[in-house]
Amino acid sequence: MPVYSNILVAIDCSPADESVISHVSDLALELGSTVHLLHIVHSHTLDQERDLRARAAETLERYSSAMKAKGLEVRIVIRSGEPEKEIIRETVENSYDLLAMATHGHNLPERILFGSVSRALRDRSTIPLLLVRQDKQS
Repeated sequence: MPVYSNILVAIDCSPADESVISHVSDLALELGSTVHLLHIVHSHTLDQERDLRARAAETLERYSSAMKAKGLEVRIVIRSGEPEKEIIRETVENSYDLLAMATHGHNLPERILFGSVSRALRDRSTIPLLLVRQDKQS
C-alpha cells in the first residue's frame, strides 16, 4: 500500500498551479495514488461566487483531464469560504495522507500584504504538507 494513497492538492487557479500539478502527477503515478484537486472559492457576493465557481470548475476539469490522460485517478472538490479554514476543514472531514500546494515565492512586503495560506496551513495541518515552489517559467 502506498504511503500517500490520497493526495489533496490545493489549487488557486493561478500560474503557480502548474508546478504543483506536475510534481504531484509524477508522485501519484509512482505511488498509485488518487489525486483530489481542491479549490476554495473566496467571494463576497452571490454573482461573484457563481462566476468564480464556474471558472474554477473549468480550470480543475482541465487539470483533471490532463492527469487522467496520464492514467491517474482524479477527483475534483470545490468549496466556498476562507481558504485556510476550508482547506483544513477538507483535510479533517476526509482521509487524505498528504496536502500539496504551490508557493508563489512572494517577497516580504507581498507576504505581509497578501498573507500566506501556506504559512497558516504549515501551522495548522495535521497531515504532511508538501510545498512546491512555483516554476518561474510558468
